[in-house]
Amino acid sequence: MTHSEHDPIAPISDAELDAFLAGDHLQPHRVLGLHPGPAGSDIRAYHPDATSAEIQIGRGTVRPMQPLRGGLWTISIPRSVKVRTYRIAFRFADGTRWETDDPYRFLPTIGEQDLHYFSEGTHRRLWEKMGSHVRTVDGVQGVSFAVWAPNARRVSVVGAFCGWDGRRYPMRSLGASGVFELFVPGIAAGELYKYEILTAEGMIRLKADPYAQSMQLSPDTESRVYQSTFAWSDDDWMQRRPARDPIHEPMNIYEVHLGSWARAPDDGNRPLSYREIAPRLVEHVRRLGFTHVQLLPIAEHPFTGSWGYQITGYFAPTARYGSPDDFRYFVDTCHRAGIGVILDWVPAHFPKDDYALRRFDGTALYEHADPRRAEHPDWGTLVFNYGRNEVRSFLIANALYWLSEFHIDGLRVDAVASMLYLDYSREPGNWAPNPQGGREDLDAVDFLRTLNTTVQEDQPGTFTIAEESTAWPGVTHSVADGGLGFTFKWNMGWMHDTLAYFRTDPLYRAHHHDQLTFGIMYEYSERFIMPLSHDEVVHGKGSLIGKMPGDDWQRLANLRLLLTYQYTRPGKQLVFMGTELGSYREWDHDSSLDWHLADEPARAGLQRFVEQLGHMYLAQPAFWRRDPDPEGFCWIECCDRKNSVISYVRSSGEGHAVVVLNFTPVPHSGYRVGVPAAGRYGVRLSSDDTAFGGSGIEPAHETATEPMPWQGFDQSIAIQLPPLGALVLEPA
Repeated sequence: MTHSEHDPIAPISDAELDAFLAGDHLQPHRVLGLHPGPAGSDIRAYHPDATSAEIQIGRGTVRPMQPLRGGLWTISIPRSVKVRTYRIAFRFADGTRWETDDPYRFLPTIGEQDLHYFSEGTHRRLWEKMGSHVRTVDGVQGVSFAVWAPNARRVSVVGAFCGWDGRRYPMRSLGASGVFELFVPGIAAGELYKYEILTAEGMIRLKADPYAQSMQLSPDTESRVYQSTFAWSDDDWMQRRPARDPIHEPMNIYEVHLGSWARAPDDGNRPLSYREIAPRLVEHVRRLGFTHVQLLPIAEHPFTGSWGYQITGYFAPTARYGSPDDFRYFVDTCHRAGIGVILDWVPAHFPKDDYALRRFDGTALYEHADPRRAEHPDWGTLVFNYGRNEVRSFLIANALYWLSEFHIDGLRVDAVASMLYLDYSREPGNWAPNPQGGREDLDAVDFLRTLNTTVQEDQPGTFTIAEESTAWPGVTHSVADGGLGFTFKWNMGWMHDTLAYFRTDPLYRAHHHDQLTFGIMYEYSERFIMPLSHDEVVHGKGSLIGKMPGDDWQRLANLRLLLTYQYTRPGKQLVFMGTELGSYREWDHDSSLDWHLADEPARAGLQRFVEQLGHMYLAQPAFWRRDPDPEGFCWIECCDRKNSVISYVRSSGEGHAVVVLNFTPVPHSGYRVGVPAAGRYGVRLSSDDTAFGGSGIEPAHETATEPMPWQGFDQSIAIQLPPLGALVLEPA
């Protein structure tokens, strides 16, 4: 289909020619391409360095084009010649010749409906239209480009295919949408490119593609045309996913930074690739009883030390570990092994790197123009403008992109608290209240509700997790009930209280008993995940085991006790990689975990314990089936401050387990515990088992109940309670 059939254009004026040659024209298709006239058609082409040009219409004779001026060439075609396709060849002073289909004879590759949904903020498959895409148009292979730059005077796509010359491929403006588009014939996947933008002030900005699905690794900043050829083999997982119910299923999450889980010491200490790490990581997490891996952000980012939280390529898996299809292989490998994949996702802010989103078309486009809302004071980054429809389209489509194109199962949304409050980390006078006079960012609230609603509608069975550190009400309540609609929320209060308690010397823990028990007071206000994440083992905080008091034996015992408490109380749980190794070294993103520790007897015992704890959790529905239901948890004893002991029952409705935790190094003989049912109770797990490095002060394998009322129960048992030990008991 020719350009002229649907886009008749008036005769070109000298003023338009001047603007085009000056690189300041919004509609290059008005100058270039095929243009009908009363006696026939004119075809105009442009190459600033050509010494001559010629054209071949269809399979007809090659005809010379006439110079117009400044690198413009033209030819008049009589009405008797039907022009459907044509190719243009340019010759240069060095004798070389370059032939191509004319980019300016093709219709737009993005339609009015797509532009409408984009401008409305509701386009769910935006990555299929914006950015770069290998296409065949009218039988011609090439790449289409589309980018949003509403305040630009001119946008060109540049790359090696045009000598990085912004004069060669100016893009057409698609009206009020602010989108610029061009189909470039003859180029293919693998091409590097950027957009050259002429701003309203007359400045030239060279920008990476916000929708690029592949990017160069820093310090290079080019976008790359990418076309996936990956063949998925996780059909069974994906067919079952829509029916999944993560709220009532087991969820034991292993948080991973791909660049430092394991490295290649014999190859310059480089990080393992997506394909190298996949089978090793899967074998490890399956053995330890984890259900999911959660990856720190893997979208492209220039600074490794940001751990991925300052993103410049929202649609591009980082090239640090391979190609986008290599990342697909990673996810596919996890799914085939029954492991879900959660991705850290960062819609709260983006860095100031000038080649990326910052002042993309010379104006505050993705960020706020108001300086009181534009910059995040803690991180020196820019805040997305959630009130702008096109930005909402960009972010919500990006969330769906990872869930759809890469089969990601859940998104952990970073820094939600910073999105919700206008005064977050801002001093008085440096923020403005919302129209209702409050401190809530109403645009962000609406965005988050729309995000969570859209994810559930578009990708059923997936889930979202809020990292939200305040008491914002209803984070995991439904949008219909006034909530934000997240599936889960990180329980930061539990994490802070629990780690503060475990730092305390057991001699003084009796005075801090409420730090253990207070969390249940608000447990059912939200659906929680208990995180012991990377944030707790960096920036001088030391390792998890390093927070524990006492000698090495006591620290390991405390760590086993902490993990048992985390796994057996209500809520899902997350632990950061390396917890199972018990390393005293703080996490370093530039080096591997201390895998050599796994050969030490004490650390080998810790790994055996994590393995047994994980598989016990999976096998006992009492620990997960009724997580959001208060009936799934019952205190046995929460007030034994003197002994620093707590005990509770977890119930699935069909079975139950009893958990008793001793937070001092003093063993207790004949410690009485009330239980829900008469019969015999067996020890399902003891953290003090010698196989785990414990002292071996073990209770009897089975204990018969006695009809002695205790702690509100008609039946009770007397057990041997080990030092700094956890016991999990089940009816025998």
